[in-house]
Amino acid sequence: MHDIKWIRDNPEAFDAAMAVRKQEITAKRLMDIDVERRKLMTEHQEMLARRKTISGEIGKLRKNGEDADELMAEMGTLKDKIKDAEDGQASLNEQLDLLLSSFANILDPEVPVGDDEDDNVEVNRWGEPATFDFTPIEHFEIGEKLGMMDFETAAKLSGSRFVILRGGLAKLERALSQFMIDLHTTEHGYEETITPMLVRDDAMFGTGQLPKFSEDSFKTTNDYWLIPTSEVTLTNQVAGDIIEQAKLPLRFTALTQCFRSEAGSAGRDTRGMIRQHQFSKVEMVSVVEAEKSDEELTRKTRCAETVLERLGLPYRTVILCTGDIGFSACKTYDIEVWLPGQGKYREISSCSNTRDFQARRMNARYRAAGDKKTNFVHTLNGSGLAVGRCLIAVMENYQQADGSIRVPDALKPYMGGLEVISPRG
Repeated sequence: MHDIKWIRDNPEAFDAAMAVRKQEITAKRLMDIDVERRKLMTEHQEMLARRKTISGEIGKLRKNGEDADELMAEMGTLKDKIKDAEDGQASLNEQLDLLLSSFANILDPEVPVGDDEDDNVEVNRWGEPATFDFTPIEHFEIGEKLGMMDFETAAKLSGSRFVILRGGLAKLERALSQFMIDLHTTEHGYEETITPMLVRDDAMFGTGQLPKFSEDSFKTTNDYWLIPTSEVTLTNQVAGDIIEQAKLPLRFTALTQCFRSEAGSAGRDTRGMIRQHQFSKVEMVSVVEAEKSDEELTRKTRCAETVLERLGLPYRTVILCTGDIGFSACKTYDIEVWLPGQGKYREISSCSNTRDFQARRMNARYRAAGDKKTNFVHTLNGSGLAVGRCLIAVMENYQQADGSIRVPDALKPYMGGLEVISPRG
């Protein structure tokens, strides 16, 4: 959500920023509503002042036994006009807020111009894809041959885009989750947090999922939303708060189930675990002072990259272009892990700086010691990592010719010393 005061002062810059986002909302449209709104505010204040004056004059006339009918008639007229002005202000405020919340965040100048993921720019690469003396296969083929990945039974229970993991693969996913949480809490300074997975509209609005992207999430019949990511719950912890600057930065991490409708993904990744309605993810959220958010984005991205390096999984990091970046983000780095079965890099983490975009929606602020003035915090989020996709990457990169999977060294302590996940006999 943007500051109408900034838009009034920088209309051309705002229009240019929205043009990059390919959105048609113009500063003039917003300012026209704002001018009318402020005019009504002024008239409202003037009428309130006049009402106060009249009230005093009526009192004096009555005290002196004089006729106050004319002033009483004016008071009645004012009452109606004041009500009309209040209703008008409420309507214009609603219109303005709806518009201000409907367009995307202004992008950082470093974001490359482009139409889609093909125009993202690589900024880092780590590790060399492994060579195999056999033709590597995709994760769902590995999992089904192991007898530990069952899409058919999951579909019987829930429909498409669900999976049941059993045995060694279920244990491997749990091990990955624990490994990530331990790494982020013991080495990266994040506080482990367990949050609800059902939230109200305000929480989804605060992080930008509502109102524009309601179709991407699941809603219960009693008006709760299933979280699409724990970014929603972790970030909204500070909604409506004024935080003392000395307490910043706040860094939270959580392992949760996530739920996404995958609207618009028909025909994409229909086989396997790449695109599921339900999946587990370790999320990282930071709340920082305004001047430190760029630095925090670099730090957060590095935390996510470290997970893959500890697991020995080759990856590349790209900065998202203007046509691929998310609604709330001003700058995003995607980390893509190498999948030998597909022979390509696939996204496994997105780390984004939203600056004060979410904070304005949530009214989350901070204040320096001894300072009466408050400023909006900056919020950042990043996957650290998507656990299911990490499971896929481990399966494909550590697959062996006999259909087994070697367990990465970093995960052996979490697997009870198990070194190989072998097919069921």
